[in-house]
Amino acid sequence: MHAREEFEEPDPTGPPTRGRPPLVRELLLVAGLFLVYKLGRQLASGHTVEAYRNGREVWDLERALHLPGEGAVQSALLHGDLLVQIANTYYAAVHFPATAAFLIWLYLRRPGHYVWARRALAAVTAAALVLHLVYPLTPPRLLPATGLADTARLFGPSVYGPPEADQLSNQFAAMPSLHFGWALMVAIGLIAVTRTAWRWLWLLHPLVTLLVIVGTANHFWLDALAAAALLGLALAVVRRPGPAPVPGIVRPRRPERRRVLVGAGR
Repeated sequence: MHAREEFEEPDPTGPPTRGRPPLVRELLLVAGLFLVYKLGRQLASGHTVEAYRNGREVWDLERALHLPGEGAVQSALLHGDLLVQIANTYYAAVHFPATAAFLIWLYLRRPGHYVWARRALAAVTAAALVLHLVYPLTPPRLLPATGLADTARLFGPSVYGPPEADQLSNQFAAMPSLHFGWALMVAIGLIAVTRTAWRWLWLLHPLVTLLVIVGTANHFWLDALAAAALLGLALAVVRRPGPAPVPGIVRPRRPERRRVLVGAGR
């Protein structure tokens, strides 16, 4: 009779899914970040002359770089009242709800990726706040040199009042565009946590957002590029969790490997 010793390789299961962070703590964190951001925008107000000067510099830089004119996108929107109103509504109503829905879904379904996304969004938002403070910038809709129309004021709906009387937002914080930065993070996050072949369609969200913010003259092209660069830096710093498990799919076990000791039974 041969004596055998069996050696089994352990089943290679991935790291366990990270636990869901406490809900109350997360609500307080997100609310605190929002309040700090709103306070920072108020601190950045009152730099009208500098914001207009910076706006002319950005406009001239874009022409020197031969970037496409923002007016081409706006002209396409102005072909019909309905189209431009849809663009204005997208700018006013999609930004916050889409990002909130993204974070809620991750919190419930992908807790590890939720922490990653929340940290990345917080980092890019904090960096944007610093840039808003040190480089106030008027949006192209307020800069006469651009020749662009304020589509929200003309066709509605509008989230801004006259700049000199607006106490709820800082309209001279165009650089970088958090509309685009957050939309890009939503797309990247959803692509990272899903496995369907259709997941790349999430890129339509930042693409549509880009066309909307430029076509409505709320941002320059360079505002979006600056947001993408800041997000890239944030993602390089914030550690991403491992691949998310696909619901409903069980990883098969490897077949057992048996090794016979040489010389056993002799």
